[in-house]
This record gives sequence, structure tokens and C-alpha cells, in this order.
Amino acid sequence: MKIALLSMVMIGSQLVIPASDRIPKLDVEATCKATVAADNAANLVLSQDYAGCMRDENEAQAQLGGVWSTSPDSVRNTCVDEATAGGNDSYVDLLVCMQMAGWASAPAAPLKGASKVRNKK
Repeated sequence: MKIALLSMVMIGSQLVIPASDRIPKLDVEATCKATVAADNAANLVLSQDYAGCMRDENEAQAQLGGVWSTSPDSVRNTCVDEATAGGNDSYVDLLVCMQMAGWASAPAAPLKGASKVRNKK
């Protein structure tokens, strides 16, 4: 009975997974490697090395610790979706999204990391 009810609910609606009370584990290592490779292939003048990318991603993850638990689930869900779009996970993008939503203060120094908008200036 429970399985049938669950099946009927899932067929007619999207499965919504609420944000956790913990910051999600993002695969920023793979994203940083891909970002560095893409930057090198494009011969970008302002490219960032892997160590710098990982430093920015780790700093952004640390900054998220102060705001994650106090932000609403709707903001967390939206920002996680944005920060993982296209398989390019980025704590920098997650932090920026939360800053734009008004749930985090701006970092002392600008972070590039594996953000999808790092070379747009």
C-alpha cells in the first residue's frame, strides 16, 4: 500500500529533495582540473592554476559555514542548483549565489576558483 501511494505521488509530480543542514560535498577538484585545462587550451592571459583554484574553492566553502544553517531552504536549494549546473561544481558560485540572495557577506578578497564567471571581466 505504501509503495503504491509513493509511486502515485512520484508519477504526478517532481521529486523535490530539500537542502540539508550541511553544506553539500561538491566535486571542485574535477571542476578545477577542467577549468585549468580549458583556460590553458584557450591561452587565457588571466588563467588560474590548479592550486589557486582549489584555494579559492576551499576558502569559499569555509565562508559558507557561517551562513548555510541560517539561510532558508529555498535559497539553499536554488543556489546548490546554480552552483552545480552543467556538472561544474563550485563553492565560489554557491557563495556568490547566497551573497546575492542576501544571506552571506562579501569576501575580503575576490575569489575566482572554478566559478563559471571567473573571466568575464
